[in-house]
Amino acid sequence: MKIEIKTIRRCIMFFAILALLLWIGSIWISGQAQHMSEYIQGRSRPYTGIAAEPENSIDMIVLGDSESYTSVSPLEIWQERGYPVYVCGQPGQKVQETYYMLRHALETQSPKVVLMETNLMFRDPGFLGNIRVDMTEFLRYHMPIFRYHNMWKMLLDGSWANDDYKGFAIRSGVKACDREKEASYMKETTETAKIPEAVHTYMEKIIKLCRDNGAELVLVSAPSPKNYNYKKHNAIERYAGEKGLHYIDLNLKAGQLGIDWTKDSYDRGDHLNLSGARKVTSYLGKYIGEKYGMEDRRNDPAYQEWDRLAEKYQAEVARRLAK
Repeated sequence: MKIEIKTIRRCIMFFAILALLLWIGSIWISGQAQHMSEYIQGRSRPYTGIAAEPENSIDMIVLGDSESYTSVSPLEIWQERGYPVYVCGQPGQKVQETYYMLRHALETQSPKVVLMETNLMFRDPGFLGNIRVDMTEFLRYHMPIFRYHNMWKMLLDGSWANDDYKGFAIRSGVKACDREKEASYMKETTETAKIPEAVHTYMEKIIKLCRDNGAELVLVSAPSPKNYNYKKHNAIERYAGEKGLHYIDLNLKAGQLGIDWTKDSYDRGDHLNLSGARKVTSYLGKYIGEKYGMEDRRNDPAYQEWDRLAEKYQAEVARRLAK
């Protein structure tokens, strides 16, 4: 029995020391990542980028998968309206990642509006997949050393040489959407798509997080013939009504926006290209600003960096469009 007690004590001591080292390492690496946010790539980039913004300087946060960061351009909104916006989208973002991304952002920001692109509400990795993502994102949030463990590899192999425009990805290529798909994808029906149970669970947490922090949660579906249909529209509209959320389905406003699927699609109706994103961004900037009373900060000396980045952005846009 004495030997067993001694073994148990040693195990407890080992795990306590390990947890302490991981905690200290997480604090250190988080600080390093924030100072080197322009070098961080991949899924961790928006996580680090939002943390590097000055405290309480962002008035709208955008969440979602790749539909978010190819549809909403913060610097277009800045130049047109003067609203500071940051896109915290990730490729294939799962609802667990959305929750922890928002929780992380709200540690330093107090946005008036949280805009969530809804494509992720239909992503379901399955029972075991959800358990894995639950555990992974919990650990990455509480122990960032697991998130940034390969940070130095990116520096050494030179994979950091990309520009960042407050989370927006400039995609200027054009691959037209199939005309038959374009004409039929939002055909009206009474059928309703199913929202996975894990999404319901985490959406409750996201809604509570927004309300506890005084942020208005707005659901928006970006134009995408590949990802949307009227069944999904019905599902989100019903969900938004039940939860008292505002929902904007831009797939039903494609004509109003002037979306031309022969010119505004990057990859045959999956994502918008730069041309399409500018149309969506202009509409959302005007709509959100008028509905939620966003403040024009273009004359605020604290936002001079936004003007400099906007000039760089427009130069890059001009270069891409010239090609």
